[in-house]
This record gives sequence, structure tokens and C-alpha cells, in this order.
Amino acid sequence: MSSHDSAQAPDAPAAWRTRAERPDDAAALRDLLAAAFPTPEEADLVEALRADGEAWIEGLSWIAHADGDPRPVAQALLTRAHVGGEPVLALAPCATLPAQQRRGAGSAAIRAALAAAREQGENLVVVLGHAEYYPRFGFTPASGFGVTAPFDVPDEAFLALALDPARPTPRGRIVYPPAFGGDETAPRERPGRPSRRIVPRTAERR
Repeated sequence: MSSHDSAQAPDAPAAWRTRAERPDDAAALRDLLAAAFPTPEEADLVEALRADGEAWIEGLSWIAHADGDPRPVAQALLTRAHVGGEPVLALAPCATLPAQQRRGAGSAAIRAALAAAREQGENLVVVLGHAEYYPRFGFTPASGFGVTAPFDVPDEAFLALALDPARPTPRGRIVYPPAFGGDETAPRERPGRPSRRIVPRTAERR
């Protein structure tokens, strides 16, 4: 679930500024998500996650903005999920304003969010997204960690990252926060159709 940068344009800023989300960013982030995706589902998802005290983790929603302009250009959100009953992080959604895509803003937000998670002592991060994009951050197929999805998904699109490779990581099926919707929030005995909110999508013109 992403609206990201696949390649940095030659006129991209040398460096985007990044910071954690602030309370007064909520309206601008909703506008960003509404612009980046074809439906309001992602914007509604973020609002539902923000209202869920068990899923939302302060300091793990990061934005990128231009120097001198604090308005969000890109967002990367990490929320609480579980694998094998152990806490992990789910990276979703990631979004960039259409006019700023392919300029490095989305990558800057993701790197900042992952760095903040590492500083908070988190370890395993799981993302469902594009196989040609997320490996640049160190993600590899989640199957290599023994982590499975509660729905059918290509191995190369269901990815994981250990922020501290020296630490053990849990194995099993990921359980997403209830805000993601559908039966994906609980383990299944059989594969099923994933919620549209969990299917990886992009608003980027490739």
C-alpha cells in the first residue's frame, strides 16, 4: 500500500526535511492521502489507526517536507501488528503528493520512520508492497523470516526487515490492527480474499 518514488528526478531537492507527525498535521495528511490514492480508504485508515491506542505508536508516523515549508509532502506510517503473538510493526500506508513523486520525499519519510523505530527498540517490520521499491531499504521476502500473510500474496510482494539483525524475530502469521478491516486482523485456517486496504496499490505514474 504505497504511493512512492520509484526513481529520484534530476531536479529533486538535495535533501528533504523529515520530522514526526504533529497533532496539527492531521488535516494536511488527510489531504495528502486523498491526493495520492484514488479513493479515501487510505485517509480513513490512517484516521482509524490514529484513534486506536493499541495500534498507534507515538513518534512512528513520519513526514517529509521541503526546507522552509513545514507542510507534509510525504508520509510513512508504522503501526503495531503481531506475529506469533509477538509485537512487530506494519509499514502502511506510505504516500507522496503526486506532484512530488519520484523526487525522493517518500524514501526520506520511510528512512526516517525506520530510524525512529530502531531508536525505540523495535525490530521486525513487515510491508506489503512493490518488490522493486522496498528492497532499497533492506526489505527481503518475509518468508525468509518465517512470517506469512493471512491472504494470498506473491512472495516477492510480502516483505520484512529486521532493524537489529542480531536479535531474534518471531515466526508465524501476521495479525494486522483491526482498522485494516476484513478477517486479516485474525489468523485464518484457510486463505481468503484480502481487504482492499491491505492490497498494495500505488498512485504513482510509472
